Amino acid sequence: MFEILIGFISGIFSGIGMGGGTILILLLSILLKFEQNIAQAINLIFFIPTAITAIIVGIKNKNINWKDSLVIVIFGIIGSAISSSISSKMNVNLLKKLFGVFLLIIAIYEIYSWYKMHIKEKIRHNKNR
Repeated sequence: MFEILIGFISGIFSGIGMGGGTILILLLSILLKFEQNIAQAINLIFFIPTAITAIIVGIKNKNINWKDSLVIVIFGIIGSAISSSISSKMNVNLLKKLFGVFLLIIAIYEIYSWYKMHIKEKIRHNKNR
């Protein structure tokens, strides 16, 4: 049952562009007690159909810049091949800690972005008075 719920929640986050894989890895690690490297491998499999769905919707809505996308895809493939090779040889506890640091950096960035937007909105609101 947890698997269905985890897949559904991760799919929702993927669909709105917020990184369903990050949520998936977190939930698999916490709720189902998967080791970090196993959760990340499952995330890679999860990513394929969700990415294809997002590409189809992006094409339909004409939201894809093909020239820039091609460059990003090529270097993304190179980077993922290198990092997959490294992470498969890495200690699971170190991988967990690095993932935690990654989540922390994302959280700090998101809070900072929200705060900056909130302050700009407040300044704009005060100017219109």
